[in-house]
Formats: sequence, structure tokens, C-alpha cells
Amino acid sequence: MSGAPSLLAHGVGGRQDLPITLGQLVVAAALTLVVTFVALGVLWREPRLDRDAIGGRPVPGWLARLVDAPAFRAVLRGLGLLAAAWFCVGLLAGPDTADNPTAGALYVLLWVGLVPVSLLFGPVWRAVNPLRTVHLLVALAVRRDPERGIRQLPPGLGLWPAAGTLLGFVWLELVAPDRATLPVIGAWLAGYAVLMLAGAALFGVGWFDRADPFEVYSALVGRLAPIGRAADGVLVWRNPLDGIAGLRPRPGLVAVVIVLLGSTMFDSLSNAPAWLRFSQENGLPPAVTGTAGLAVVIGVVAVAYLAAVTAAARIGRTGQPGDTVPTDGPVPVEGAGSVRRAPGEIAHSIVPIAVGYVVAHYYSLLILEGQRTVALLSDPLDTGANWLGTAGWQPHTGLVTPSGVASLQITVIILGHLLGTLLAHDRALYLFPRARAVAGQLPLLALMVAYTVAGLLLLYAG
Repeated sequence: MSGAPSLLAHGVGGRQDLPITLGQLVVAAALTLVVTFVALGVLWREPRLDRDAIGGRPVPGWLARLVDAPAFRAVLRGLGLLAAAWFCVGLLAGPDTADNPTAGALYVLLWVGLVPVSLLFGPVWRAVNPLRTVHLLVALAVRRDPERGIRQLPPGLGLWPAAGTLLGFVWLELVAPDRATLPVIGAWLAGYAVLMLAGAALFGVGWFDRADPFEVYSALVGRLAPIGRAADGVLVWRNPLDGIAGLRPRPGLVAVVIVLLGSTMFDSLSNAPAWLRFSQENGLPPAVTGTAGLAVVIGVVAVAYLAAVTAAARIGRTGQPGDTVPTDGPVPVEGAGSVRRAPGEIAHSIVPIAVGYVVAHYYSLLILEGQRTVALLSDPLDTGANWLGTAGWQPHTGLVTPSGVASLQITVIILGHLLGTLLAHDRALYLFPRARAVAGQLPLLALMVAYTVAGLLLLYAG
């Protein structure tokens, strides 16, 4: 996120802030994953996570009634519309300067801020999405059912539209020239709004679930929230790992999680001195170099994932002919079906890894630039006004120290991979015959170690 000086630095940690050398850290992280894998193989021999999302402890009745009340949902929609309108004041009428809050509101408060909010409360963007509300109001005005469109959603569409729009947003955030300027942000958001509203008119409100990058992003992260809904719709307190284990395979899911993980890795790479020198000296426009780099990193992440999962499926399915696994329906372990299903079945294990990278990479940005953006939102026109009463806020830096950020980065990256390893192990016990489950996970362990090493090297490449 460049284009405004305050958006250039994502973190304040560096190799000099690590409690051990970078080499020692990488070795320790890899050994941690290996030891965890061995311990899981010995101690975790039966699937334990709630893959069907039927468990959980019902929340207190008053909380369930509040969350499900039409008035409460209307309030959330109204707040979403109000926030969007306030954002548009700065976007459409504010000066195109570093003191305009638009870039910070989009890239920091929305994109980065969605992660902690969704981790706490679940898929919040679905409840406040202003474009959903606009579509609902238009449908009510013309007396049409918002659930229905002109055509039915194609059955195999899945999350493929979201994979495309998500790639479009991370390209805007990481690569687009002048990406913190109002014309660039405005053009992207206009295209996004037209695509979402036209799709909703054509296919109904379900289009947002499949195409809105912010909704899908929030929904994936929200699977790790301690509150969610059971299969019957009841609001429950749940083990966050049960929530993410309940993420079912669907077309485009693998592409979405790969774009999330690969784009964050590219963001780390793009701040490395070697990449900066290459970008400046290769003679190509920065946007061309950045686009190619983003595509290559996402491609490498995808190839590594697909190769590891396919190898795991081929090893794990080598059981007796006719063996079956408990998926949506009986799928022979012998045969190509289980290999084709494996990438989607394991994709949920990538989500905590991606979340770990986002927290590690953007923590200090959210704390520092988030406070600055909230202050600037009180005066979106830069006239000296203080409409929200926050114009005088000064960023508090107590939560952002070099050693503290470095320790946090190490912790969340390793924790994300540990959770990914655990999720992959539990799913392998569903997918593969018990005698082959551990052997089938060896390629997945290699993948987790590779992702961990690459992530740490990229994060501390400066």
C-alpha cells in the first residue's frame, strides 16, 4: 500500500528485533511443526472436529433474540449505509491529499480491520454490506423478491467470482499505480459496485455470497469466531476449530484461499530490498513488474498446495479396493474421485495460515494508521472541521514496539501453521483409511514447513 507516506510501512519489526537469529527461528519453527505432526499422529487417532457444524452450546436466549431481531438487523444495515455515505464524502468531495481518510478507510479500517472483527463476531460484512442494503431497497421499491433474480445462479459457480474480485482488490492494494489516490480508488469501487449490483439484479441476493470479495473474506475468517450458527441455524458458542472444520468444499474455494495467502506473501516480498532493487532496475514499469510478481507468487503457492494435496491423496487412498470415506456421499478411496476432492477438502487448513500472515504483516499498520484514519474521518473535506470529535486524536504507540511486533509476528505465523497442521490431520482421518492417514499427511507436513519457512524469510527479508 503505497502512494501515501503513512501507508508505506506495514510493520516496525525487523531481524534486529528477533530474540534469536533468523536462521535459528526458521529451524525452530520447522521443528515445532514436525514435533506437532508426530504428536498428532500418536495422540489424535480419530477425527474429533465437528465437520458437519452440528455442535456448539446455544447462546443465552436474550442474545439470540437480539441478533435475530429484524430491528437489530435493520440497524446494522443502516449503520453500514451511513458509514458508506460518510466514506463517499471524502472520496467524492475531499482533496486528493495524504490527509484524506479514503485510502486509510479502505485499505486499513475495512480490509485489515475486517480480520479482528470477523474473528470475534463472525461474518460481519454480510450484515452491514451497504450494497446488499441498496439491492434490498431497490427490490422492495420495485416489488421484487430480493432472493430471486432474472436467472438462476449457475450450479457450478461456487466462489469463482469471489476469487476474481479478490484478486482484483489485492492487485489494487499492492500493485496498481497511484493506488492511494482518489481517482484510482474511485474507479475501482465504481466497477466493484456496478458488478455487485448488476450481478444481484441478474442472480438475486445470493450473488453477494459468491462474488463480493469483502463478504467472502469476512465469512472465511469468521469461521474461526467463537460464535456461529449450527446446521439448524441456532446461534451457538463453539470451538473455533469446529467452525473452520465445517467449511465445506465448493468450486472456487481453493482459488480464494490461495489468493489470500499468496497476495500476503507477495506483500512481504515487495518490501524486501532485493525486490525493490529489481523493480527499479529492470527497466519495466513498476505496475508490470508488480503484476508479474503477484501472479508468480500466487502461482507458486497454488502449485505447491495442489502438488502436496494431490500427493497426500494418492498416498492416503492406497487402501483396500472398495474402502470408503465419510464425505457428502461414499467416495471410493481407490479411484480418482478422492484425489479430485482433496484440494477442496483440505482448503480450510489454509485459512488460519492466511489469517496469521495478515495479523503478522498488518498489525502495526492497523494500530497506527487505523488511529490516524479515525482522526482524519472527522474532517473528510480537510476544512478544519471536527464533525466526529476525533480530529485531535494522536496515535498511541504503546502497543507497537519493535520487539513486541517481532514477537507477535513470530507467534501468529507459527500458530497459524500449527492450526493448519491440526486441521489437515483431522480431515485426513476423515478422508483416508486409518492405516494410511499419517503417511498421507507427509506431503502436507512438507507443505506447512515450506510455507512457514518462506513466510518467515519474506517477513524478515529487510
